[in-house]
Amino acid sequence: MEKTYQMPHMGGATISTRLMSRLLAELRSGEFAGSTRLPSEVELAEKFKVSRSVVRDALAGLEREGFIERGRGIGTVIQRDVVSMVNRMDIKYEYNDLVTGMGARPRADKVKLYEEKATEMVAKKLQIEPGTPVVVCKKRILADGKPVIYSIDYLPKALFGQLDYKQLDWGQPIFDILEEKLGIVVDTDMASLLATNATPEVRQLLEIGPDEALLLMDEVGYYKLSRPILHSHGYYTNFFNFSLLRKKF
Repeated sequence: MEKTYQMPHMGGATISTRLMSRLLAELRSGEFAGSTRLPSEVELAEKFKVSRSVVRDALAGLEREGFIERGRGIGTVIQRDVVSMVNRMDIKYEYNDLVTGMGARPRADKVKLYEEKATEMVAKKLQIEPGTPVVVCKKRILADGKPVIYSIDYLPKALFGQLDYKQLDWGQPIFDILEEKLGIVVDTDMASLLATNATPEVRQLLEIGPDEALLLMDEVGYYKLSRPILHSHGYYTNFFNFSLLRKKF
């Protein structure tokens, strides 16, 4: 029997995930930007009007990513060197956030949107049958007007249900489209990194010289229960200076 694609169960970001993002923003440029330690769980729960368990989960997430350290008798210590790292490669950022992190203003152009049948390669990445309809979005990302990224995204058409995907603003971040329009949060991303010359078309769009290489990120984004819903090719110029935090477990 032919395997059919089943749309995953919908659901947005958890409260703890949202609090984690809020706390990270406060660590970088908000209330805690000049602090060496965070308040207690009780104080944070009262401040953000959430339960202590939500605070505990958010702090655990920040600790896993190396932004803070916690210990009995010392409280929650902020790792300032880690907080100040720009464009960490071990954390998935949307293109606009990457550009903003480099101190530039992001904008998308050259947006192309169309539907095609999944090739063997795309089908394998998304765990769907070859020939299954997928939506393809190609676009260029500019930093203060300079081309810095060219992306190609593949999504199963079944994700959109009755929603007319052609009416959406594909110039905005793909993660925002998924969360705001479909209630889907990509919470895990696996990427392969390759140096590439890319095709002449991509090189022309990125306006790079004949001797300049590109960084290709071949990525698969996963929803809950390890369900792949997004396959992406991102071509990055040397505008970016990526960092990687390595922790021993």
